[in-house]
Amino acid sequence: MTRKPEGFEAEKLFILPDYMQTELSRSELTRDLFISDIGYFPHARHHYRERSEGSSSHIFIFCSDGEGWIEINPNKSIVLTQNHLAVIPAKTPHRYGASTHAPWSIYWFHLQGDHAEAFIQMYGMDAGPVHLPIGAISEFKDVFDKCYVLLSDKTYSLPIHTHVSQSIRQLISSIGISAGGTARDKKREQYLELAIRYMNDRLEDSMKLPELAKHTGLSKQHLILLFKEETGFPPIDYFLRMKIQKASQMLSLTGLSIKEVAAKLGIPDPYYFSRLFKKITGSSPSAYRNVPKG
Repeated sequence: MTRKPEGFEAEKLFILPDYMQTELSRSELTRDLFISDIGYFPHARHHYRERSEGSSSHIFIFCSDGEGWIEINPNKSIVLTQNHLAVIPAKTPHRYGASTHAPWSIYWFHLQGDHAEAFIQMYGMDAGPVHLPIGAISEFKDVFDKCYVLLSDKTYSLPIHTHVSQSIRQLISSIGISAGGTARDKKREQYLELAIRYMNDRLEDSMKLPELAKHTGLSKQHLILLFKEETGFPPIDYFLRMKIQKASQMLSLTGLSIKEVAAKLGIPDPYYFSRLFKKITGSSPSAYRNVPKG
């Protein structure tokens, strides 16, 4: 069987020199995340790579056409098809290659730095291939092309590498938000959004936990757990913070008195409102109003 690690017609390939990798790993603005290798292999017939001890980098592979396969460790094998992105974590034994009947076209890059692993874990990108929607595909290719050109043309420029690092950060987080997450994660987001919309529509009223739980269709315990995990606060605490955020806007943008602002937000006791405002923001309503804005 013919096997090729690279060398494909119209390919793009850039590998950062070792001494530049060392410099980037020491620079404050790039050491947590930078590209060490980047490339594009179109219709990569016979493409094959094997690293029995893994790579020092995290490998991102996006299949834009055709299909291929990835084997991680000896017991996990996946098929990577069109418009799917796969991530191979650093130091993970692996091998991969193009299918024989429809060889893949792949955009790929290697990331180094502690933040690379943090991004991968945050968005669950190491759980399996992620399907990219049309908007994310366009963004991926656009950012890829710009980064490739910048790295190829100005290999030794630290400002360029810093810019590329920030571009890749934004790309990964954008993909994670638009395409990542399991069905369970998305269901949790839907419950959270439903609850927050209900809160937002009732900022001028009071609200109790059983009322919110009934509206969302969750038990009180499940709702509390969801809010704590996603926002860091129980539901009613989060609701009060929404009220204070609205109060901050009213204090800055209107001439209403503190008592009137409190009443507008369903808090009849202005002294309680002032204590709550200071507890959450760190300053009294009057002090907050007197701070220059903008």
